[in-house]
Amino acid sequence: MKVCVVGTGYVGLTTGVSLAFLGHDVTCVDLDERKVEMLRAGRSPIYEPHMEALLGEASERLSFTTDYADGVPDADVVFIAVQTPSLPDGNPDLRYLSGAAETVGQHISGDFTVVVNKSTVPIGSSNWVDSILREAFERSHGRRADGEFTVASNPEFLREGVAIFDSLYPDRIVVGSDHPRGLDVLHQLYRAVLNQTFTPPSFLPRPGEVGAVPMVSTDLASAELIKYAANAFLATKISFINEVGRLAGKVGADVTQVARGIGLDARIGPRFLEPGVGWGGSCFGKDTAALITTAEEYHHDMPIVRAAREVNRQQRSVVVDQLLGELRILKGRKIGVLGLAFKPDTDDLRDSPSVDIARQLISRGARVTLHDPVAGERFRAEQPDLAGQLADSIDEVFDDADAVVLVTKWDQYLELDWGKFAGIMRKPVLLDGRHCLDAARLERLGYRYLTTAG
Repeated sequence: MKVCVVGTGYVGLTTGVSLAFLGHDVTCVDLDERKVEMLRAGRSPIYEPHMEALLGEASERLSFTTDYADGVPDADVVFIAVQTPSLPDGNPDLRYLSGAAETVGQHISGDFTVVVNKSTVPIGSSNWVDSILREAFERSHGRRADGEFTVASNPEFLREGVAIFDSLYPDRIVVGSDHPRGLDVLHQLYRAVLNQTFTPPSFLPRPGEVGAVPMVSTDLASAELIKYAANAFLATKISFINEVGRLAGKVGADVTQVARGIGLDARIGPRFLEPGVGWGGSCFGKDTAALITTAEEYHHDMPIVRAAREVNRQQRSVVVDQLLGELRILKGRKIGVLGLAFKPDTDDLRDSPSVDIARQLISRGARVTLHDPVAGERFRAEQPDLAGQLADSIDEVFDDADAVVLVTKWDQYLELDWGKFAGIMRKPVLLDGRHCLDAARLERLGYRYLTTAG
């Protein structure tokens, strides 16, 4: 099939490259000329494992352009995968979506096109996009839009760091449309994934347990709500174990063992029960805020989702409070922070706990030194006022430090020679913000070991 993907961020690029690998002819459109030139050269503008390898595998069926006219006309499916960042009131900023929909509407010229909302959008946005497409089409073509296109919702459930894996071996594919033909087209588009009939890439083999992938076909509103509800549930699960973790610290329990004990219950499951500094990234914060504001439009409250957001906000302050309790005074103290990306295997800094923690420490007079094995360049560009705190080596983080905080669970940090670094710190205080290190071993090496649970 002929596919056009508008937007080459995490979602759009992963979608486009994966579909091209599966055998479709894909054109990716992005107005950023620098990104397009990088992609044409086979280089990814984002850090995502296996992305450049898959770009190479799919290159014969994949093209990149800044011109909608190169991709939209004659496309069977057009994905709109532009950013929808949060506004101050919690609503998503839909101006990029509106602009993309209008331009797509101007260029539609095939027999029948399925325009897919891939961006995470408020419930009801597909109807709004349909009206924008229709008006733009009629202005551009001078006739009514009767049967030329339909709008569908196909929310993404990609985890940064394993986005290619999630595209090729998903838990499920959700599509929403009020048009039977639209559902049929998307079923055909994803057939190789649904039936797992494609030959896997050599660098990402198919797991043995992966079989046929279920496809959830539903109406537009339900598909849109599925995305928000899924992210809100996962965010709540993380906040729940962090709230339990605070209690565990007070009663002398080990929250990691508590998490294991409840996670083995098949009704609960172990995933997203990892205590620590809380969630970040582009999805959970934005989507929970949008879910709350959408509910308010219907005079409905979401107290559980509100609580999950508040617990997560507080969790970042817990790090500062733990250091304050241990060091007594933060003014003038040198504190190292390991990890800037909101999670490992990505360079995404959006809503990063590390950035928030660093700013809180600096506001209390601490001297902060930061490190990340991948996200440094992006950090300098996006947080220029903190760029001076960025260390060139891990040694700089530990040298003469009063405390070090592990925030991002990079493998490089888990494999450090911790014995070496204890000797160069002023005070060997280590706060494990991910509860992922061997506490007994670190204490034998001379560290004062802390976690967010005390």
